[in-house]
Amino acid sequence: MKRRQFIHTVPVTIGGMSLSAYATSPLIRSMSANLYDTDRVLIVVQLNGGNDGLNTIIPLDQYDTLYKFRDNLLMPQDKVLKLNDKTGIHPAMHRFKQMFDDNQLAVIQSAGYPSFNFSHFRASDIWVSGSGSKDDLNSGWLGRYINYEYPNYPVGFPNPTMPDPPAIRIGSNVGLGLQNNNINMGISINNTNDPLNLASNIYRDPVSSDCKGKEVAYIREIQRQTDKFGDVVQGAATKGKNMSSLYATSGNSLSDALKIVAKLISGGLKTRIYWVNLGGFDTHSAQVAADRTTGSHANLLGRVSDAIYAFMDDMKLQGFEDRVVGMTFSEFGRRVKSNASGGTDHGAAQPMFVFGKKIIPGVLGVNPIIDPNSNVSSNVPMQYDFRSVYASFLKDWFCVPNADLESIMLYKLQALPVLDAGNCIPTDTHEQNNKAGENLIYAYPNPFVERTNIKFESKGGYALIQVFNNAGVLVKDLYSGELPEGSYKQDLDLGTAPNGIYYIRVQTGIYQQVKAIHKVN
Repeated sequence: MKRRQFIHTVPVTIGGMSLSAYATSPLIRSMSANLYDTDRVLIVVQLNGGNDGLNTIIPLDQYDTLYKFRDNLLMPQDKVLKLNDKTGIHPAMHRFKQMFDDNQLAVIQSAGYPSFNFSHFRASDIWVSGSGSKDDLNSGWLGRYINYEYPNYPVGFPNPTMPDPPAIRIGSNVGLGLQNNNINMGISINNTNDPLNLASNIYRDPVSSDCKGKEVAYIREIQRQTDKFGDVVQGAATKGKNMSSLYATSGNSLSDALKIVAKLISGGLKTRIYWVNLGGFDTHSAQVAADRTTGSHANLLGRVSDAIYAFMDDMKLQGFEDRVVGMTFSEFGRRVKSNASGGTDHGAAQPMFVFGKKIIPGVLGVNPIIDPNSNVSSNVPMQYDFRSVYASFLKDWFCVPNADLESIMLYKLQALPVLDAGNCIPTDTHEQNNKAGENLIYAYPNPFVERTNIKFESKGGYALIQVFNNAGVLVKDLYSGELPEGSYKQDLDLGTAPNGIYYIRVQTGIYQQVKAIHKVN
């Protein structure tokens, strides 16, 4: 019997209700010590509203084409901060540019999923649950991970092995991302003075005689647990400190939240996951000011960049920067073409940022292809499945074995070189991932009328061949399965599909590539 399975079987009884929970015997604690004892921390930064990726990471190699569709908001090219010869970043994110130059920031180009949903609520659920667009999960990707590490949480917690909350969300409810089967796998706080607002959440026995003793006992147990977590969080905040002088003094709620995170880490909490957020990214109108470098979106990007930079400066000054990595995400990107109100409408793929000393820095992937015939429905095509980013954090930061990874993420996913190779297992570099310009996809004829031949190179392992339309919607799955290394051909028939630009996406092992094809009359 596996160690984790053994821990699952240890019974405990609360108020007559038999549950599985961690035993407190020294034997079981010693068996589980290596499984749970880690000081690594993941920071999740959620940008609520749908961030405009093309105003955040600018494709300089296609600037003139993009300007045709965004002349009312695309900033002057000479104001863009260069990350490399082809790619730039918004000048409001000059702190991110500094982190990039210091090898502590990575950009993941065009993260998304097939068949995007453009509803804020549904799209947010997809991103925080780690689901497909057609799946409806009652658990979040990090909630499932916490359940994997602490299988019977919250029953039996806190305990000597894990005396602290495994996850903390600051400024919002715990949310789906940190739930497993509708159970919160962490706690939510707004401040560190009365972190759990316990005074207004004291449980009182209900008057109804329908309540059974075991349910009442269970609720009481959760309340006692909450009281104890409140004590340890408040104690860590009292003990902890901030050393960076770069936090915003006002007007930046993300900076305020990360300042709390730094203090709790400094105070000795063993919490693994901190989730923070910043709203305001639903920029349908007045996205920029007259000079196009400032305005509401620039202010938001500046807050993100400044807050994360200050937090990492704090971690460095306190000697914790080797322990912390983080990432940003939003529920969707925005359309290629701006609207008449000086804003952008709900779109598809978006760039993600990964930060920390233990990441692989640089730009992962290539600039999104801007169709010269873009219209109001045109979207950025997906390069990387966002769930592959999540899986890479679990695999190369929290060291989840491959055998367990798919059971947590619920899908077979591409491994990405996001985290430093020395964290858990070796991984390839960005240069290897991009294959120094090696072409993995060929299409002939291109343009084509009804049919074309797709030739692709497999590097061995799991391969996925997909076709997306110009709106970022999955049109066809051409292939999915294991393929030995070598060259392969696949016929593509789009005879009944509308004319226009389509995108072939090939994923093979850790590599991926997107190629535009053109269907004509």
